[in-house]
Amino acid sequence: MQYGICNLSIVPLRNEPSDASELVSQVLYGEIFKVIEQRKNWSKIRLAYDKYEGWLDNKQYVEISVDHYDTINAEQPKLSLDLVEFVEDKNQALYPITIGSMLNGLSLLNHKHDGNIVITKLPKQHLIETAFLYLNSPYLWGGKTPFGIDCSGFTQMVYKLNGYQLLRDASQQAKQGEALSFIEESEPGDLAFFDNNEGVITHVGIIMSDNYIIHAHGKVRIDRLDHSGIYNVDKKIHTHKLRVIKKII
Repeated sequence: MQYGICNLSIVPLRNEPSDASELVSQVLYGEIFKVIEQRKNWSKIRLAYDKYEGWLDNKQYVEISVDHYDTINAEQPKLSLDLVEFVEDKNQALYPITIGSMLNGLSLLNHKHDGNIVITKLPKQHLIETAFLYLNSPYLWGGKTPFGIDCSGFTQMVYKLNGYQLLRDASQQAKQGEALSFIEESEPGDLAFFDNNEGVITHVGIIMSDNYIIHAHGKVRIDRLDHSGIYNVDKKIHTHKLRVIKKII
């Protein structure tokens, strides 16, 4: 088994080993993973944080030992808290990184970083404050950054920056936590999940106070939430059908 670490900012994770393949997620700077299949130009990887799998270009990561992988994986994630920052290599070359980048492997990569970081778990009420950092970020299928993010990438990163672990996709996140019967039982920071006409969960957002929700739909935006679902305040229509509310923490 081989292991790797992402030494670049925002690396695409593909459904198939091709640059033309669907973007299923992104690998941010410092994230570590197992290489479960390797080809000439591509590697199929499994991320340590959420066990998500996809194909990564071999030019966009560096190999590490199993000991380094195990050491980093056992640590509490140390995450960049700046929307955009830089790390510096031994030749003083700068590499841009985004919020949520993992800094546990800095010494392994021989990089330096002097920006803001977060290590510990934060109170639940801090989730909404973090969510606001992504407000107006454009929607991007598979995205995990303020420069493009999808609904479950948004919820995962907000929770991650507060020290709590969510899986990658909305359908996976919906299996976590405790189900609530009514919106009135929820509190800011809980997750609301929405399904399509076939009953498949396809969307997730973070509940705010006073029946508002922040979610990624076109952009990270704030809309109303009621028993039917999300009411778009601009279009004045319901855009998503409520399926379940989950208390994760």
